[in-house]
Amino acid sequence: MTEITLEHAKTMIEAAENEVDEVGVPMCIAVVDGGANLVGFHRMDDALLASVDIARNKAYSAVGLKMPTDEIGEAAQPGASLFGIGNTNDGRIVTFGGGFPIESDGDVIGAIGVSGGSPEEDMAVARAGLDAFEE
Repeated sequence: MTEITLEHAKTMIEAAENEVDEVGVPMCIAVVDGGANLVGFHRMDDALLASVDIARNKAYSAVGLKMPTDEIGEAAQPGASLFGIGNTNDGRIVTFGGGFPIESDGDVIGAIGVSGGSPEEDMAVARAGLDAFEE
């Protein structure tokens, strides 16, 4: 498989929404392709307005740097290898959890980004969407 389709995005968003039922916080869920182009997006009722851009930017960060956003955050700490990266790309690089690259045959082909709860909640919801793709 070499690209993320709308059907993939729908499957991932649905699985992520099912996890939101466990978390209990409305979220925004974004799925992008390998070029960071938006393939699917869903803003749940009452999700924070700021979470629209944050979810998209988490997906952008994960695909652009080919790593989960929580790992970007670890590498962006003072003295670490990516310190200051959050100030690049017009501020679109997110340095806290909720974004994961989507891989196929060892290649990053897209990403999922979730925002609305704590970083841990966002990561759990994004992971559920990612797991649905991997199945």
